[in-house]
Amino acid sequence: MPNRVEWEPRHSVGNETIDNQHQDILARCNALASCLADDSEEGLQGFLKAFDELMSFAREHFATEAALLASSGYPDMEDHADERDEFDYLAAEIVTMENFDKFELQNFLALWWIGHIAGSSERHRDFLKLA
Repeated sequence: MPNRVEWEPRHSVGNETIDNQHQDILARCNALASCLADDSEEGLQGFLKAFDELMSFAREHFATEAALLASSGYPDMEDHADERDEFDYLAAEIVTMENFDKFELQNFLALWWIGHIAGSSERHRDFLKLA
């Protein structure tokens, strides 16, 4: 069963760029969920395209987030880099179509991203709302 995730105002970090990116990521996770209903080859290709786009956007998001955090004096840049590296490792080595079916991938990504967004709202808000 697909795991749909919704943006909630409590997830806001107070920075329009990051909040918009977080909302976009959740929309991309939901787009993956929508692809799960189509078992055809076209459906699989749509899922793979949406998956690749999410992974590409994730890298862009982490770079933007890191730049804004660094410019605002965020003291735990190493922790942020570790989270980015963890995601990169998972995306490259573990969270792949070779290891999981598309339902498991969508579920994992939705849960991982909602965890990142909820954690960001707690850890980054005081810094990003000033950026």
